[in-house]
Amino acid sequence: MKLFTRAFFLLLLVLAPPAPARAARLKDLVSIEGVRDNQLIGYGLVVGLAGTGDRRQALFSAQSLTNLLERMGVSVAPTAIRVANTAAVLVTATLPAFAQPGVHLDITAAAIGDASNLQGGLLVLTSLRGADGQVYAVAQGPVMTGGFSAGRGGSAQTVNHPTVGRAPGGATVERAAPSVEPKGTIRLQVRQSDFTTTARIVEALNKKFTGGKPTAHADNAGLVSVTVPGEYNTRVTEFISELENLVVEPDRPARVVINERTGTIVLGKDVRVAPVAILHGNLSVEIQTVMQVSQPNPMAAGTTEVVPQTTIAAKEEKARNVVLKQGATVEELVRALASIGSTPRDVIAILQNLRAAGALEAEIEVI
Repeated sequence: MKLFTRAFFLLLLVLAPPAPARAARLKDLVSIEGVRDNQLIGYGLVVGLAGTGDRRQALFSAQSLTNLLERMGVSVAPTAIRVANTAAVLVTATLPAFAQPGVHLDITAAAIGDASNLQGGLLVLTSLRGADGQVYAVAQGPVMTGGFSAGRGGSAQTVNHPTVGRAPGGATVERAAPSVEPKGTIRLQVRQSDFTTTARIVEALNKKFTGGKPTAHADNAGLVSVTVPGEYNTRVTEFISELENLVVEPDRPARVVINERTGTIVLGKDVRVAPVAILHGNLSVEIQTVMQVSQPNPMAAGTTEVVPQTTIAAKEEKARNVVLKQGATVEELVRALASIGSTPRDVIAILQNLRAAGALEAEIEVI
């Protein structure tokens, strides 16, 4: 119980307002339409494994190896080889916006066969393609795993996930990223659509860049169109830089996020609780079954039997009460629940009941 109380007071420290202002840079609130990352994927082989590669069950690994050898002038049938030092992998990477040929990318290689460990392996030349089927990068280099697997037979130990590895800077861009360069009109996509936040962004933009007519207008709750002023027609990059550093105070809805699987509760600072009294108790039912041996008397007719003995015990704690006054905040609610020894599971149930009673002025989201 002391552990839960300590966790609640730690939550109070996290929820405490660090400063009266909550302004954020526009760069953290919006993204520019057309300026985005692109996902790349490829199929390749990792070689040089210490006997931890694909086995005979993964036929595509042997076929891929024979195709690679055939391009190098070595002809061999897939059924005639058995190599345990090779593993087939899928390679993924993220191509950033405006990436130019020659830029290096980080890649991730994941085994798709029955390889048990990619530690110490070398990824051979692999083409990485985008959604349009074009090759945008090629990858090659050593694969580093964040874990290992050691032992054999019944004595083995595995740390982390050795069938997935990374190669920092292991890919080289060969084709420029398909990005749209902003020109006359820039469209800002609000990451969390909100009418109030969008209106504040438009107000801040028009206040910053005044050229006789409004520079920005809101298309909807999640999109703002900005016209590049005349003095920035040849300096669009500088204009976007000034946009990103503009400070705006976003409007965030009151929300409570609950993860019931882990018992994690995150409450926003704006959550308010109406005047309410909370009575919370605990009912536990314990059922125990003990197997006892029934032995007949000596020289008596009968057999030895195993008889189950079941006992049932119910325990109900007295209800603990909490009274919250008008304008109670999240800190007061958490402090009050911690004072009566509530566990995270208890808090989840109490919050759901408060919402059902109309006393919790927030949206509850269960993930």
